[in-house]
Amino acid sequence: MDRPPVTGEHYVQQKFNPQNKGLIVNINGKLFHRDEAGVSPFDSVVQGGDAVWEGLRLYKGRIFKLTEHLARLRSSAKALAFEKIPTDDEIIGEIKKTLTANHMTDGVHIRLTLTRGVKMTSGMDPRLNTSGPTLIVLAEHKPPVYDKCGISLVTSSVRRFPPDCLDPKIHHCNLIQSILAKIEANTAGADDAIMLDTRGFVAETNATHLFIVDGGTVQTSRTVACPEGITRATVLELCMSNGIPHDVRDITLTEVYRADECFCTGTMGELAPVIKVDGRIIGNGEPGPMTGKLSELFAERTKTEGVSVT
Repeated sequence: MDRPPVTGEHYVQQKFNPQNKGLIVNINGKLFHRDEAGVSPFDSVVQGGDAVWEGLRLYKGRIFKLTEHLARLRSSAKALAFEKIPTDDEIIGEIKKTLTANHMTDGVHIRLTLTRGVKMTSGMDPRLNTSGPTLIVLAEHKPPVYDKCGISLVTSSVRRFPPDCLDPKIHHCNLIQSILAKIEANTAGADDAIMLDTRGFVAETNATHLFIVDGGTVQTSRTVACPEGITRATVLELCMSNGIPHDVRDITLTEVYRADECFCTGTMGELAPVIKVDGRIIGNGEPGPMTGKLSELFAERTKTEGVSVT
């Protein structure tokens, strides 16, 4: 059987979308053209990546799992000891304002960033902050970024931190680990990179959570060295509600290589099949039936569920 190429060409390259040319960005409730928007050089996110973030997706006027995303944002901000955190209603109000200004109703990805705020002078000490927080709402016309025909992964040399180094349950804006891993994937001609924890077990990829299917059982890593993923949790919910065997446990690379199927999950890319890892063809080199079934179940949920914002 002829197999499709599985180089980095399967990644849907994020090129400039003309629809976003006149984009309106929301910073602390004020609306700016994308070319005029700016954050202070004294803002905590500039000074030290001192901020938390969420990726949201808009489906026909509704944001899927918005309540869960905002809960994770709040949890992360609390862990970083932010003095002020906007209420959910305040954040939703700014999201609505941004979407209205951009005339957006569907096929939109929203990057929500909450920084500690602005400092009186440069430095790490949070006591230097004189105002805050800073809320940034960036909404773009952006379809899912992965090719549904399947993507390829390579294993990165960069390890994910364990909780005693930097708790992955803090969804923070310091993404250097992920960027370094992505550079390695680019160099290898792969779409993304698998990242291991310090024990050698699979944590996630540089941008998504990873699942394998073995003998009809859907399996994914524990949240020891990866974030509490919203899409990850949704897939596990779908398995539970549809009687699909599933497990959450430590997974080795060998188990990934010999899996019947593999797929990754995330808000920006939804569910995407993985058909090659470190030069090994996964399954028969095509998207598997369980990946297809879960993708359909996920699509059904996004058609009807979510918080109305338009």
